[in-house]
Amino acid sequence: MHIRVLVAIFLAIFLTGCATTRKGQDIQTHQLKARINSLEEELQRKDEEISSLENELTRLSSSKQKAGTQDVAPLRLSAKQIQTALKNSGFYKGQIDGKLGPQTKEAIKAFQKANGLKADGIAGKRTAEKLGKYLP
Repeated sequence: MHIRVLVAIFLAIFLTGCATTRKGQDIQTHQLKARINSLEEELQRKDEEISSLENELTRLSSSKQKAGTQDVAPLRLSAKQIQTALKNSGFYKGQIDGKLGPQTKEAIKAFQKANGLKADGIAGKRTAEKLGKYLP
């Protein structure tokens, strides 16, 4: 009879400990998911800020080039800017994800061909200058 009581007490303690541990893990999981969401939102805001700054830089570079100043470095576009310009010009139908994959490279080639440039799929200086006209 004492053995049964001891076994019952042991099981009660064991099961209580497992429930407490699981509850603690659930709380930690919830906290981690909340932190991940917060970091993803912060990353989104930073991406938008970077895109805005890149657009401003492009706009300033274009205005300096139009003003005739020669101290401006050659126009360099980010992958997102290239995709945006290609989409605005009707050559790119994909998602603007900042990756120069096969679909983006084919769109660059089509844009280059339509604009009398060497269709190599690389957005060099001349291609970037033409694409810049399609950026906000």
